[in-house]
Amino acid sequence: MDYFAQQLINGLVLGSIYGLIAIGYTMVYGIVGMINFAHGDIFMIGGFIALITFLILISLGLTAIPVILLVVLLVSMAITALYGWTIERIAYRPLRHSFRLAPMLSAIGMSFVLTNYSQIAQGARVKPIPPFITGGYTLHESADGFVIQLSNIQIMVVITTIVLLGIFTWLVSRTRLGRDMRACEQDQTMAALLGVDVDRTISMTFVIGAALAAVAGLMYLLYYGLVDFFMGFVAGIKAFTAAVLGGIGSLPGAMLGGLAIGLIETFWSAYFSVEYKDVAAFSILIVVLIFMPTGLLGRPEVEKV
Repeated sequence: MDYFAQQLINGLVLGSIYGLIAIGYTMVYGIVGMINFAHGDIFMIGGFIALITFLILISLGLTAIPVILLVVLLVSMAITALYGWTIERIAYRPLRHSFRLAPMLSAIGMSFVLTNYSQIAQGARVKPIPPFITGGYTLHESADGFVIQLSNIQIMVVITTIVLLGIFTWLVSRTRLGRDMRACEQDQTMAALLGVDVDRTISMTFVIGAALAAVAGLMYLLYYGLVDFFMGFVAGIKAFTAAVLGGIGSLPGAMLGGLAIGLIETFWSAYFSVEYKDVAAFSILIVVLIFMPTGLLGRPEVEKV
């Protein structure tokens, strides 16, 4: 049971990171009806920006960890949000009224552009950093010496995820921007006739999704202590899987799917072969979608005639 409890903690932390990325997928799909396949690479860009900001602040002699973390968070969110806005204007907006495959192909192309751009700009080697947030708590120690540990960075990741999920759920359900988003999701033409600025609403959705991806990139950097140019592809595919599993278009569903994928990977790696953890995750996704085609919390689409 001690080993199980430790893996449960690890799975919840990993799932929280996947959930943060998955929220960006589900927000864009909910409004535009398009999968932003470059979103995983935005997460990777956010991780690199956080790393560069860390190094700059340290080189300037700043040593207060809370101040460093706050500055890094704000800078990475701002710059990554600018990336999201630029990508929407360049790669997606001109193709919004084209046939449905065109934006998807553009998103895949943008994903390759960002991946190779990062490889050229930062190199192909893994970029490590020393641990900034150390320490933790010993929850239990068994008779055979196995210790259940809860580190401070794990607490930080989970709390950050819960707070952001609450903020963005409130944003979508209670604010003017959220009402505009839900109106565009139902009918963009009618929303425009009623005074909603559709282009602005869609751009803001990409900006918010990119800012969330930056937070996930910072959490990933702090938790694993490294970034590389290829991490966006792997994490993006798993976060997209989480969004589909939870019910794409649903913010709580995206988080639930992220937690599910994180727990599946962690427990499979702990009790079975780590090489097949991705096989297990995607196999469970297939089984769930066979019996629940809209995902765990998804709503069936009603076709308008």
